[in-house]
Amino acid sequence: MGDSGPQRGFFDIWSRVYDLAPVQAAIYHPVHDAVLGELRAHPARRILDVGCGTGDLTARVRAELQPELVAGCDFSAGMLEQAQARSGAVRWLQGDASRLPFADGQFEAVVSTEAFHWFPDPDAALRELNRVLAPGGRLLVALVNVRVPATSRLAHVGSRALGQPARWPTRVEMADRVRAAGFAVDSQKRILRLGGVLIPTVLTVGVKRIASPS
Repeated sequence: MGDSGPQRGFFDIWSRVYDLAPVQAAIYHPVHDAVLGELRAHPARRILDVGCGTGDLTARVRAELQPELVAGCDFSAGMLEQAQARSGAVRWLQGDASRLPFADGQFEAVVSTEAFHWFPDPDAALRELNRVLAPGGRLLVALVNVRVPATSRLAHVGSRALGQPARWPTRVEMADRVRAAGFAVDSQKRILRLGGVLIPTVLTVGVKRIASPS
């Protein structure tokens, strides 16, 4: 994720508690369920999970949807260690969201849950997600979308003070960033989970534009 982003050690430590049942049930499973619902409605043969963490969602995608290829990518070795122990049917790779180790157009769907706010350059990351998607491929990004820009700025300053800079966009900002990266915004759906009233979580779905013939 680059030198200006979060440090790998933070995520290596977090990976040890990430999979605790109460944490998963309260925070992550509602988001994962929403993403799986979208993937069922729009099946894809090749799916990439960016910022896959310990691989809970990635393994569920493989087991429940049975696509041709499922890959999980994270920049934390600690997270990937947990992920590899979870499933041998997924292609796990360590990598940076702004420099993904995949060929152009390799996937039909790319998902990212609760990871996008850690990317030091969100626009570069979105362009990279666009690159690895085939034309017409679907992007599914779920994270907290704060209600007003001032909250986003304040949260970023606070996270920087803790040494783990993060950016939580508003819903409008997220849609604008996705469009600017070459996607049409298909939908933005609110996800209900613990703390969702004060810090709403939104699943933004984009579709990679098909270039017009010159």
